[in-house]
This record gives sequence, C-alpha cells and structure tokens, in this order.
Amino acid sequence: MDQTSNLLKQRRDKAKLLAESGVKLFSNDFKAPNPIADILPQGESLAAETFEDNGNIYRVAGRIMSLRKFGKAAFFHLQDETGRLQIYAKRDLLGEETYNQFKKWDVGDIVGAHGRLFRTKTGELSIEAGRLQMITKSMRPLPEKFHGLTDVETRYRQRYVDLIVNPEVRDTFRKRVDIIRLMREFLSNRGYLEVETPMMQPV
Repeated sequence: MDQTSNLLKQRRDKAKLLAESGVKLFSNDFKAPNPIADILPQGESLAAETFEDNGNIYRVAGRIMSLRKFGKAAFFHLQDETGRLQIYAKRDLLGEETYNQFKKWDVGDIVGAHGRLFRTKTGELSIEAGRLQMITKSMRPLPEKFHGLTDVETRYRQRYVDLIVNPEVRDTFRKRVDIIRLMREFLSNRGYLEVETPMMQPV
C-alpha cells in the first residue's frame, strides 16, 4: 500500500471510530462564529501567560492547518476566511471523552471551538478551548505543507485545493469578484443591459 492510500485508510478508520462514538462528521448546528480577524485585536494588550479578564467567550470555526499533540494537551491552528488563530486543547478542561475524540482529528478537518482568549508563554495569541465540535471531517490530506501546491495542472483542475493552501489565490479571487461587481454596478447605474452572447459564452 502506497503512502497516499495508507493516509486515506487512516482517515476513513478515524471517521468510522468517531461516528461509532456518536460524533456527527458533517454537522450543521454550529452557531455563527466570530471572524478571527475580529478577535485578534481583542488580545493586543495581553501579556504572555495571561488570560483576557472580561469573561468573554469566543466562538471560532475554520479548517485545521497545523496540529501538534502532546499527550494530555495539544495546539492547532485554525484558519477561516479572515485569518488564523491558535487553539489550545487540554484534556483536563475538555474531559476524557471529548479529548479522546479530538485525538482522531486531522489537519484539513473543519471544526469549531469555544473558549477564552489568552497569550501563551511564547507570546502567541490563542483560545483555550472549553468546547470543541467537529463540523466537517476531511477524508483526504492537504498538499504537503512544506512544498505547497506547485503543480500547475492540479491547481487549475482542483481550484478548491488551490484556494485552501494558497492565501494569495484567495485574495486574487476576492479582488476579481469586487472588480466585476463594481463594473456591473457602474454600467447598470447608467442604463446598460448585460447580455450573454455565444461570442463570450459557450453555446
């Protein structure tokens, strides 16, 4: 069995175990999260190894982009459309059952987390998770993080993968959408009619 097939089997096995333990692998009941870009400024004044003292509980959701497990605790980076934030998962806080389920999570999974904002000993702004939830279990691994997605044909044929791993590509698409929207608004406000023709679109 080659490495890719082995990774796929490992993920299928983890998904099966999670489902058997009662975890919904594709849930739709996670309440609207706080955008990570809105959370980051809240912790600018926090010193290392201190928690925010206003009692706020933040709710974030996104894709796991990196994951480090250390037995009774783990750190992972969560990325949404607006930014990236570190999440701290601790067995003593989450409970044995939830933490054992968490140990079957993988890079690429889309998950949610609730918790308090704090700054680690190394100075990184993080959320200490009091609750974790699986939103979408990723059945395929992301492209190798150190080399990224460099094959041009794969990038064009699998745009969804390109958008996951290359932030500059997402920014390009956002700019393109904004430019087209502004052009349409400009012309529409002046009475122009948009018509699709065989010259511009395949028949």
